Amino acid sequence: MGGPVTPGRDAAREAAERELSKPIYHENDPGLLQRAADRFWEWVGDLFDRASGSTPGGALGLVAVAVLLALAAAALWWRLGTPRRAAAGAGELFADGPRSAADHRTAAEAHAAAGRWTEAVQERMRAVVRSLEERTLLDPRPGRTADEAAAEAAVPLPAHAAELRAAARAFDDVTYGSRPGTPDTYAHLRTLDEALSRTKPAPTGPRP
Repeated sequence: MGGPVTPGRDAAREAAERELSKPIYHENDPGLLQRAADRFWEWVGDLFDRASGSTPGGALGLVAVAVLLALAAAALWWRLGTPRRAAAGAGELFADGPRSAADHRTAAEAHAAAGRWTEAVQERMRAVVRSLEERTLLDPRPGRTADEAAAEAAVPLPAHAAELRAAARAFDDVTYGSRPGTPDTYAHLRTLDEALSRTKPAPTGPRP
């Protein structure tokens, strides 16, 4: 009888690979998500090590730079406010369809009575502009912004140009700048609305 047959190197490797591929040897292996997370954190660690090696002060200097960047971002966020309604007509004044000045005034007073000063400011500014349109001091135009309305209304009402600009700025602040409306802001807008309703437009024709 011959001696035991010794498998070749390739055959032995293939046999070992088949044996190690059996599920019993992989029951405790980390899952796909765990392996991906491990690779991600390894990449972050390598990135941090490389960055700290090239930053004055090493890891401590890198942390200081990161803190300064975070503070700068927070300051910018606070200064500019949370972006709101960026896609709502690119700042247009009337986004909910046409309503009369009386309707906007009624809505504004209801919001003010409930302490919703931001909405009250918005509706009172809309009442101001709609009233000017109803009096034909402004041409009705879809998509008009508060700033545009103030600039256009200042032509027939030059005595109130500064108040109109301030009203438009207040509308933009509460609508797009994340600044809350206040009772004082609303009171100024209501006073302006009432004053404009009593003001006659400046003559636009040639002087004799």
